[in-house]
Amino acid sequence: IGCQKTDRQKGVWMSSKRSIFEDVGDKSSETEKSAIGSIGAGQNAAARRPIRLWLIALFVLVGCMIAVGGLTRLTDSGLSITEWRPLTGAIPPLSDAAWDTEFEKYQQIPEYQLQNLGMSLSEFKVIYWWEWGHRQLGRAIGLVWALGFLVFLLRKTIPVGWTGRLLFVGALGGLQGAIGWWMVASGLSGEMLDVASYRLATHLGIAFIILGFLSWFIFLLGRSESDLMQQRRAREVKLFSISTGLLHLAFLQILLGALVAGIDAGRNYTDWPLMAGGFFPPEPFSITPLWRNFFEDDGLVQFMHRMAGYILFLFGLVVWRKSKSSGNDQVRFAFNAVMAVMVLQVILGVMTVMYGAPWTLAILHQLGAVFLWVLILRARFLSGYPPQQHVRRV
Repeated sequence: IGCQKTDRQKGVWMSSKRSIFEDVGDKSSETEKSAIGSIGAGQNAAARRPIRLWLIALFVLVGCMIAVGGLTRLTDSGLSITEWRPLTGAIPPLSDAAWDTEFEKYQQIPEYQLQNLGMSLSEFKVIYWWEWGHRQLGRAIGLVWALGFLVFLLRKTIPVGWTGRLLFVGALGGLQGAIGWWMVASGLSGEMLDVASYRLATHLGIAFIILGFLSWFIFLLGRSESDLMQQRRAREVKLFSISTGLLHLAFLQILLGALVAGIDAGRNYTDWPLMAGGFFPPEPFSITPLWRNFFEDDGLVQFMHRMAGYILFLFGLVVWRKSKSSGNDQVRFAFNAVMAVMVLQVILGVMTVMYGAPWTLAILHQLGAVFLWVLILRARFLSGYPPQQHVRRV
């Protein structure tokens, strides 16, 4: 009996021990599931999808803004409106007297007096409409952002942690408007015919930064938070890191391209791969003080743009070769797309130079920069959050 009692007690003890172990496992599993579920709470597809669509609309508008801004620059229309009136400026001249007033204002600035002297009112209207359309598009972007953000905020459908991000995009848009006027004001001071190239580069650079954040946020909102957490564990760290470097190089090249556009440097030195028959342009440091040459000497600015383009392309090849070792089909395809557009962009750049930067090739080259920028961002995102794929049996 004593032995039976002891065995029974042992059995109870073993049973108790086993049940305790199982309870801990169940609780741990339930806790993990609860944690994953709480991440998606309030951030499910129904909550994230409308915001993502709104950001896509903003992305399209900003892309159009970059194209219209490029055409405004190529048509020398940027200084046709000499005042910054954020609200009343939305109304264009509606009478002959109003048009005469706007034309008289334009006739007071150096661009008219030294470059467009004798321009007719009808010719002025062409450049005026380009600049007015550019500013109207900026107002439309601000309005779409403000209305969308207000609606989502009042309906309390903004996912946790996203309010600051969306506000940041709006703040960048407001800063962009102020920098746009800062850029225009440099061409009205009487010291130069066009806007300062470094201010143009700042203006375009912020446009690409806005486009970059919109792209990244769109990518993030395309997946649930729980999926992002799981996919981040499979991050291809080395590929993600060097694609970040590629992104920075591309941004530098975009800024240098803006400097080229700002002083029309693309319309000089139309031979390639040499410049005026040599590797270096003639007299690249003829302007004093020295630092101004890096912004105002057309030969040196174009030379910097060319050299940065070569470096970007070579580094792009390194990144592309590295992507070949990825085990994810979508990641490899994303970097293949980057390489394809990069090759196209190099060809467009060479053609733009050799044909003296006609507006058709110049705007295609600028749009190519937009596509390349977004594709690099997409490839970087996919390397950072590789999507799951099924293992195919041979």
